[in-house]
Amino acid sequence: MKLAVVGGGSTYTPELIDGFARLRDTLPVSELVLIDPAAERLELIGALARRIFARQDHPGLITTTSDLDAGVAGADAVLLQLRIGGQAARLQDETWPLECGCVGQETTGAGGLAKALRTVPVVLDIAERVRRASPDAWIIDFTNPVGIVTRALLRAGHKAVGLCNVAIGFQRKFAALLDVAPAEVHLDHVGLNHLTWELGVRVGGPGGRDVLPELLAGHGDAVAADLRLPRAVLDRLGVVPSYYLRYFYAHDAVVRELGEKPSRAAEVAAMERELLALYADPALDEKPALLAKRGGAFYSEAAVDLAAALLAGGGPAVQVVNTYNGGTLPFLPDDAVIEVQARVDGSGAAPLAVPALDPLLAGLVSHVSAYEDLALDAALRGGRERVFKALLAHPLVGQFDLAEGLTDRLLAHNKEHLPWA
Repeated sequence: MKLAVVGGGSTYTPELIDGFARLRDTLPVSELVLIDPAAERLELIGALARRIFARQDHPGLITTTSDLDAGVAGADAVLLQLRIGGQAARLQDETWPLECGCVGQETTGAGGLAKALRTVPVVLDIAERVRRASPDAWIIDFTNPVGIVTRALLRAGHKAVGLCNVAIGFQRKFAALLDVAPAEVHLDHVGLNHLTWELGVRVGGPGGRDVLPELLAGHGDAVAADLRLPRAVLDRLGVVPSYYLRYFYAHDAVVRELGEKPSRAAEVAAMERELLALYADPALDEKPALLAKRGGAFYSEAAVDLAAALLAGGGPAVQVVNTYNGGTLPFLPDDAVIEVQARVDGSGAAPLAVPALDPLLAGLVSHVSAYEDLALDAALRGGRERVFKALLAHPLVGQFDLAEGLTDRLLAHNKEHLPWA
């Protein structure tokens, strides 16, 4: 089995490599190609990847290349983990929205739109080249904003599934709190990428007993602290929102907080410099502890599980993914991309039935899904007016003057990545 990782020079990659090495019985990778235009960084990551495989006696071949077409040729699956513009663009996404009193964040709000505009055309070009080189290959997208990128891929007819680590992170945390094995925890995880709620926490699989009320009663303080939301919010909602809901439920407080401390982009850039220095040590043959602070926890395990279900022929699996709605949420169009538990096998992902969403939640999902549709249109066709309309539609913007100011700033800070701007 051949896998290719586009963006293989990412500091995330050793996490992925560690998962491939540990879970080789689940996903028997014979060849892994890391693809990245940053040749020096790629070689550094590639050397560490080989040492990780060697330490764990993995027989697979790891190669590196900056030639995308050669790298994806013959691949069974291609994983996308891109950041167009690097941490410098992320820093901008987190900064200029604050000038208008709006959240500065790389996947949510105006910053998230900027990232979508930069990313979608590049991903679609990559996907077309994958289709020419390996027409049967699956594309697994971990590139943010995952919902919009996955929608772009699916609408263009690609064999694609979107993946996020929020659900597996909750599964692991809840399992630890409940003192059960992670495999025993099934989440009623419903919404859009980075806009989800855990409506139920079932022990024993999809049909198991819902222990969410007990979880909130016994561990609500710990869960709320992790989400940086008041305990009362969880008690009144009766569900567990993803930590991205903090940008909606506590918007003004978050804006004040972001204006008073270094950006996450600056923190990550410093962390990446430290990680790259560690990776350069020829004695290092495992992922360093610092990588856990980089983000993307459990990404490797989620990616292995998804690739195995799509490729390994071991029968269907149930996993939280991003895929077409197809009537699952009846208030959304069929071609909206949602994030829910799905049955995954060699034919793709089919969402499972989900509990009905309360209007309090469904209204926000509808609102953001409409924004995502406009954001994708802007990413595909460009134009200031399309950017403005997408911003005006976003619930974290929603005002004419704000949308105007944010549009001007977005275009000014992204001209090098937007040929039409």
